[in-house]
Amino acid sequence: MGSTGTGKSRLSIDPATHFLGEIINSDKIQVYKGLESVTNKITHAKKQGVRHYLQGEIEPDSDFTVEDFCLKSIVYIENFLKTQCVPIIVGGSNSYIEKLVEDPRFMFNYKYDNCFIWIEVEQSVLNRRVDTRVDEWSMQMQITPKKSDGPLISQKWPDI
Repeated sequence: MGSTGTGKSRLSIDPATHFLGEIINSDKIQVYKGLESVTNKITHAKKQGVRHYLQGEIEPDSDFTVEDFCLKSIVYIENFLKTQCVPIIVGGSNSYIEKLVEDPRFMFNYKYDNCFIWIEVEQSVLNRRVDTRVDEWSMQMQITPKKSDGPLISQKWPDI
């Protein structure tokens, strides 16, 4: 758990590879399909073969609730344990994790041993990471004009 941009996803790969783990995403925005750049979802290459669940699975027009997260997570966890995989829940949406762990309907605290890791990063480090991410987004979003018969139109945005 931790704030946006602290490296939770990247950090989760080490224990997942070491302990034969599979990852359940608990970020409220990353559960939706098609928001990779906006949410800084971990790339396929950086996953290093570790399976991720509830990451880009839900249609954007769906109303995915905390209860939906808990119900899906419990199913995944039970399946992981049957195959002797370690469930690792990673994300910054603490309300998802809190509901899963503390709601007696899910019996999470009674059925499983838990270990929580909170990542805290100094603001200056976060600022550098944000700057890097913005630069990467800019490179990804650059639009190269297609060759056309018409003139290229450019627009200057007014100063705000």
